Amino acid sequence: MILLAAWLLGGCSGGTDAGSAPLTVNHYFPIQVGGRTVRMQVAVRDAEMQRGLMERRDLGPDDGMLFVYTRPQRLQFWMRNTPTPLDIGFFDANGVLQEVHPLHPFDERPVGSRHTELQFALEMNQGWYRAKGVTRGARIDLKAVAEALKARGFEPWRFGLVAADSTK
Repeated sequence: MILLAAWLLGGCSGGTDAGSAPLTVNHYFPIQVGGRTVRMQVAVRDAEMQRGLMERRDLGPDDGMLFVYTRPQRLQFWMRNTPTPLDIGFFDANGVLQEVHPLHPFDERPVGSRHTELQFALEMNQGWYRAKGVTRGARIDLKAVAEALKARGFEPWRFGLVAADSTK
């Protein structure tokens, strides 16, 4: 019994070593944007992206959700069932911030990007970008994004990214 309990507890470390389960969308990753560290949840799967920050009222001051797409495209978001006022930053495939738009609670009108070659969207509390001085041209740390994708069980190269420890 003791050996079984030790084996079970040893498997619950929550790490991302070989053999452990990938992290979920509920995990936060510290990723820099414009020199500011943000605790990001990383949404990749369709269901995660569709859910986004719906029904959330607990977003911390430097917490956000990063939406990662496999290829650059025009992006569009809305606030169905989302009570927290947000700003959304749209980033191109090089991790450069191109646009920031306000998103209003429960507003189901789509907010679309002007640019058509965007690959990442970062939702933050409304006013965060302005308050932190993160403006057009700021960069998101794509190496950290690649590492977060790896920890989530995704292959970064499928998103045009290379993980820091990759030999590719």
